[in-house]
Amino acid sequence: MSAIIRSPEIEREDIVCKDKPNRALAFVFCGIAGLAMVNASAQPFPTRPVRLVVPYPPGGANDTVVRLLAPKVTEQLGQQFVVDNRGGGNTIIGSELVAKAAPDGYTLLIVAAGHAVNPALYTKLPYDTARDFAQVVLLGDGAYVLVAHPSAGVSTVPELIAAAKAKPGQMAYASSSIGNLTHLAAELFNAMAGVKMLHVPYKGGGPAMLDLLGGRVAVFFSTVAVARPHIQSGKIRGLGVTTGKRSAALPNQPTIAEAGLPGYDVSGWYGVVAPAKTPRAVIERINGAMRVALRQPDIKDKLLAVGVEASDASVEQFDKLVRAELVKWDRVAKPLGITPE
Repeated sequence: MSAIIRSPEIEREDIVCKDKPNRALAFVFCGIAGLAMVNASAQPFPTRPVRLVVPYPPGGANDTVVRLLAPKVTEQLGQQFVVDNRGGGNTIIGSELVAKAAPDGYTLLIVAAGHAVNPALYTKLPYDTARDFAQVVLLGDGAYVLVAHPSAGVSTVPELIAAAKAKPGQMAYASSSIGNLTHLAAELFNAMAGVKMLHVPYKGGGPAMLDLLGGRVAVFFSTVAVARPHIQSGKIRGLGVTTGKRSAALPNQPTIAEAGLPGYDVSGWYGVVAPAKTPRAVIERINGAMRVALRQPDIKDKLLAVGVEASDASVEQFDKLVRAELVKWDRVAKPLGITPE
């Protein structure tokens, strides 16, 4: 609900209202003032442009997802939803900006699963991820896919586990950076399967995939968008997707859980959060508009093209996901003592 701001003029009108000699005039005056206040408070959100802060440089998956949605939400709500890229600091710069913004719904943050990982990697953040943000809408799930080079000699999850157990610390897996979800997905696999594969970090998913294609590493937890063409060409083997259910972006791939590691579940999700204390009515309005956009067939198809499956989650479901992820990645990352590059 919008706050009512009392102007100096309205304060003067209150004085007039209490002035007995001017009671008749005051009645009319106060009535006009009251109507003005009701009209101001009844204005629906939004009444001006909304800023969507992307804590990454232009061109990444987060940026692509939000730029697909922004025009659709603009059409529905009648105000511009403007993308503002604030990359740097492993998303911390953009996240801090939003955490400290006014909680009015006009400054929002586009987040990925790493939003729930950072608290486990950094001893000090300039904000509290659990306390300083309110979940607004889950945009979609971006499954990762476990892929192997043919030279690794494995075609299934059980075969990979057996090979890794036979040669502890020798089977190399790539990641797109230290502390990235491609790294933590592998470490969760290690922990759940009782194996120890050798971590080889790269500066991005592209270089990691190049070395996998060249056989210089055995396996990689890749994004679907990067791995899909190479799986389809037969250059690498898909062993399973990381999410709890099969991905529409790779429908023929089993989940890792059903392929041999029950309970395994890692999602590269995307969402929108706002500063804490943003009015619930504003959050629900944004959530509703974005979910309408996410249901549109053209948006679903474009998201699948980049490996993202559109979500239709409620605010409560998204909040539950984020809080569970904070606990999950803290348990995985803290014992490893991972320090981001």
